[in-house]
Amino acid sequence: MTLSSRSPGPQHGPGQRSPGEIRVAFVGAGPGHPDLITVRGLDRLRRADCVVHDGLVPDEILGAAPASAERIAVSRDGGGGDPGTATGRLLVGLACTGKRVVRLKGGDPSIFGRLEEETRPLDEAGIPYETVPGVTALLAAAASAGIPLTARSCASHVTILTGHEAESKPSPIDLGRLATLPGTLAVYMGMASMKRWAAGLVAAGRPADTAVTVVSRCSWPDERVDHATLGTLADRGDAWPTPAVVIVGDVTRRDADAPAPAAADEAPLAGRRILVTRPEGQGDEVAEAVERLGGRCVHVPVVRVADPPSWKPLDDAIGVADTFDWVVFASVNGVRAFAERLRAAGRDARALGTARLAAIGPATSRAMGVVGLACDLCPASSRSEGIVEALRPTMRGGRVLLVRADRGRDVMRRGLEAAGHAVTEVAAYAVVPVRELDRAALSAVDAGRIDWVTVTSGAIAESAVRLFGDRMKGWRVASISPLTTQVLAGLGIVAACEASTPTSAALVAAIAGRERSGAAG
Repeated sequence: MTLSSRSPGPQHGPGQRSPGEIRVAFVGAGPGHPDLITVRGLDRLRRADCVVHDGLVPDEILGAAPASAERIAVSRDGGGGDPGTATGRLLVGLACTGKRVVRLKGGDPSIFGRLEEETRPLDEAGIPYETVPGVTALLAAAASAGIPLTARSCASHVTILTGHEAESKPSPIDLGRLATLPGTLAVYMGMASMKRWAAGLVAAGRPADTAVTVVSRCSWPDERVDHATLGTLADRGDAWPTPAVVIVGDVTRRDADAPAPAAADEAPLAGRRILVTRPEGQGDEVAEAVERLGGRCVHVPVVRVADPPSWKPLDDAIGVADTFDWVVFASVNGVRAFAERLRAAGRDARALGTARLAAIGPATSRAMGVVGLACDLCPASSRSEGIVEALRPTMRGGRVLLVRADRGRDVMRRGLEAAGHAVTEVAAYAVVPVRELDRAALSAVDAGRIDWVTVTSGAIAESAVRLFGDRMKGWRVASISPLTTQVLAGLGIVAACEASTPTSAALVAAIAGRERSGAAG
């Protein structure tokens, strides 16, 4: 179903085009948190060839687009002339090349999003488009502050207004008329002009003690919710970071019996921004754990996973997999590569014969289950030493296939050989340092405060220090293991905390523990 398509075409009238013909999608990204984009919006983003986005759209949402998709940032201010029309012309040019274009806009495209200006060039060019609604800032802000925007007792309607009107608009907002409305008022983009419109409402008859709630940077890590009145608001225009929404009306009056905000021990990472440095597509476990504790993540990979120098050693090992007593997977990436090469050879798990399968830790074990391989052994300690100790009593003079990266510790092979086993070690993938960060990645890091950076291997430690330089000295560093901590120390970085076991859950728990101890102190 096409939600909006006003451009007439040779075969269909407005709103009647089939989804296959749509070349431009205006998608509401929501207020900021990646969980607040709609399912439809995410679908359009994942199939985009090009994403034209606002500066306020977070990288976590942009990351849902294919890696091959072109990303173009546009400014609301523009470089002269009307920026909405300029963006619309850009969309026309991109759509004419046959690309699937997503115009990704903060909040909802139709609420103060210059949708009219941006769609006009598309209408004139006869290019079909659709509008995918998003969660506008007011709805998210009210939910965050626990405010019902309407109430049978005091607010039967909601009025949304802007504090920043276009200079070409023939008549300004009538504050005198708005002052007499008994419902809820919501002001977008009103920080700079707060003194004018707040004082204007009071002068026009709205009581100075009218309750007001200000929600700034809604759903971002540094979100703030504050309460005031119209009378006290006028002199506090610079007290809140932007973007912010101001909600005016009796619905915002605080109830003395309302539940208190969540305690710090329930959300120890509230307001914290954590930089995840793992390879693309491998930071989800950390991000999910961080967000459950109230924090937010920025994902900037400093290494990437690539094919090994040659597939022949792994393919040869797969060809004789049934001759091994154990096949040991040292990482999730190794599992994925092994399964892909097994399928490429036209074989499945039966090719492993009676070989038993071991995983270095829970995440690797879960990855095995996803590809249809049952894990026979997963040691309590998610380290190379744990695998060696767990395998020791299972056989004498056995044959072990070790599937791992092209670089890393040699502890597992040496330990197994010392126990009398024959070990065949094959590289299933390569870990390649990112040579340099693009400007967008560095801008994402520098645009907001970083409270913590996670470091999950020695290779990541080396690459992060090289890429981020002195920034690393200003961040608190969370290390996943003693070895990683040792590598960091050699690079002049002292880890602020270390995971009790080398897992994502333990790493986030260590960060939360430090935050709790800091709050208690």
